[in-house]
Amino acid sequence: MFLSLKKKARVHSPWIYHFHTGGCNGCDIETFATLIPRFDIERFGVKLVSSPRHADIIIVNGPFTKQFVPMLLRVYNQVPNPKIVIAIGSCALTCGVFNRNGEENYALAGPIEKLIPVDVCVPGCPPKPEAIIQGIMYAIQKLSSL
Repeated sequence: MFLSLKKKARVHSPWIYHFHTGGCNGCDIETFATLIPRFDIERFGVKLVSSPRHADIIIVNGPFTKQFVPMLLRVYNQVPNPKIVIAIGSCALTCGVFNRNGEENYALAGPIEKLIPVDVCVPGCPPKPEAIIQGIMYAIQKLSSL
């Protein structure tokens, strides 16, 4: 009974932690645009939290720099299981404009999925808020099946 109630609460009111790994902030602006009244992601029960310990879903965007490796691992380990990771933007998925034809960059650790498992990918530079909302809805579906 308690487990089903907990699962129901996660699906109907998922809490999201936003993690930025650097870059131009274009994906950040579009991610936060989903919270404004025009798009209003909170109508689906989604809430942005300031601590990863309270989150069900992690949103990661920006080119994944080597300086953020220990911080991203720490944040990922602090989110309780089951957890979903959403990579937003071409920088998070492929290092975007910082990827020089697959050559290794001295500052980048590579795509985020190289370090942590990514469950949902939202491509674009930057992706529109509608695409981010669709990715979050897909993440909620995956969260309900865990």
